[in-house]
Amino acid sequence: MQILQIQPRENIISIDNWQEYRRDGEQFLSTAIGAFRKGNSRFTPEILYNLVAMAIEKLIMAFLMKRGDLAENHTMGDLLRALEKHVGKHPELTEHFAFLDSFQEICEIETYKVQVPTLEETAAIVAIGEDVRRLLAPHLE
Repeated sequence: MQILQIQPRENIISIDNWQEYRRDGEQFLSTAIGAFRKGNSRFTPEILYNLVAMAIEKLIMAFLMKRGDLAENHTMGDLLRALEKHVGKHPELTEHFAFLDSFQEICEIETYKVQVPTLEETAAIVAIGEDVRRLLAPHLE
């Protein structure tokens, strides 16, 4: 694994409120994990997908903001590219983020598509959220 350091740590100026993004990401993910494990029927696969996606977005943004950086956009691909500038390539994340992107194509009205995840896919989605949290946790202390 190759890690690219953007600038010396002592020169990093954090963007304000990154801690709020971390808190929100942790809350979204905890809600999704708890609802999935309990089999709470009020949390449909679509809702769980969206909670995990929002959690991933918030956690990555917290990580980037803490390092004085931002993603170009907030798509999974853009978030991954911005993250990789700091932690290097993670082929499994590339696969995971492509999987997450496969459920929604919502950027253009002509190609708008939403696919509801199955129960097995929902389990994988929740696991991806947990993986992202584990990766970023040491950096968000």
